[in-house]
Amino acid sequence: MNSAMTGREIRETLDRAGVLPSKQLGQNFLIDPNMARWIVSQLEATEEDAVVEVGPGTGSLSEHLVGKVRKLILIEFDARLAASLAERFRDEPSVEVHHADGAKFDGRTLFKHRRLKFLGNLPYSCGGAIMKNLLSRPHPFERAVVMLQKEVIDRLAAVPGTKDYGILSLRTQMDWVVEPQRTVPPEAFYPRPRIDSSVAILRPRTSGLPAFDHRLFDELIRRGFAQRRKQLKKQLPEGTAWEEIAEQLGVPVTTRGEELTLAQWVELTRACDPNPLKDLPQKAGEIFDVVDENDQVIGRKTRGEVHAEKLLHRAVHVFVFNKRGDLLLQQRSMLKDVHPGVWDSSVSGHLDAGEDYAPAAVRELEEEMGIRVDEVPEEIARIAPCEETGWEHVRLYRCGHSGSLRYPAAEVMAAAWFPLAEITAWIAARPEDFASGFIACWNASAGTRG
Repeated sequence: MNSAMTGREIRETLDRAGVLPSKQLGQNFLIDPNMARWIVSQLEATEEDAVVEVGPGTGSLSEHLVGKVRKLILIEFDARLAASLAERFRDEPSVEVHHADGAKFDGRTLFKHRRLKFLGNLPYSCGGAIMKNLLSRPHPFERAVVMLQKEVIDRLAAVPGTKDYGILSLRTQMDWVVEPQRTVPPEAFYPRPRIDSSVAILRPRTSGLPAFDHRLFDELIRRGFAQRRKQLKKQLPEGTAWEEIAEQLGVPVTTRGEELTLAQWVELTRACDPNPLKDLPQKAGEIFDVVDENDQVIGRKTRGEVHAEKLLHRAVHVFVFNKRGDLLLQQRSMLKDVHPGVWDSSVSGHLDAGEDYAPAAVRELEEEMGIRVDEVPEEIARIAPCEETGWEHVRLYRCGHSGSLRYPAAEVMAAAWFPLAEITAWIAARPEDFASGFIACWNASAGTRG
């Protein structure tokens, strides 16, 4: 790569592309090459990484990554700039240019590119929408570096009791540790904005919080900040035992939502969660049937004994499809004793002692995803016990569902619908992202999907 683009070269690039910076689109182009170099350095990108850059504009950040990372995926809303980037990097096989809206880009297509990092000099007009679309759970990123107007970065990183602390702070901080780095003055941009910008590093929050229901958390913080100055007890759902919860949290009953820390909001969410499995990813004392190679019952032992001794036992998996033909995948909780944190079938589980396969499939659908079915799902495959299945006789079922989902946080970290072609590509590129039992089911179901 040649030396970094100067401000003059960036203006010339815009002129050649026929682009007059649009205030409506929030187009402010970074023209300080030293600042561009520093911002990219915060990504700590290596040749093993792929990087997604949203809003690359003239490529003033991109040029510091080309040839230094495994893959560079550029998402540019302006058709003229996207065409200019495609032309500029046409001889770079590692660069992929998309003319697309970062606020609507299908993030499911990115999982297959992990290890993945995110970079964005995000437009003032829609930076929040882009972050919500691509950086909300579940997402595929290991690190993000974002530049936004300083007031937004301040809100992302805000602490309780400050004017900037609110819904945006909590929605971001439940998934990310936000670390503001430095202010970027208006003169670093063309055209000059009227306000300062700021750069922040976002690191995935991997510890420190117990499992909790993210949807319920979001509902509660929306209630808690609907009227900032009101006491929290007046804004919570009817029937909430607030006096008891406040005592558990160690806060006065007169506390306002803006005074609770992230950890306290999580504990409030857990206290309001009615799911009977919210604390139980598995029970070592569960009793399973032990079976032989022909799936005949030869005894009974606890879950812990069955797994420790690698005894043959029984399990079900269910593939749930929506009307578009996408398959629902779940990301297993980090609390699971087997395959924590990886992606798995829509639902799966062991048969209880004395239970048959079909009733177990129906039960698991409701327990793990809140899906109630009127008919027994269709059986599509049987898999013999092997190391990949954890020495389970597996029966695989399929069914359709397009309604809401509700899953216990202790068992399931996240759930998302994926197109089959994306799953195929993802498995080929990153089999380690999946539970081995799911891959066995995926291979066994070839010809029956869709």
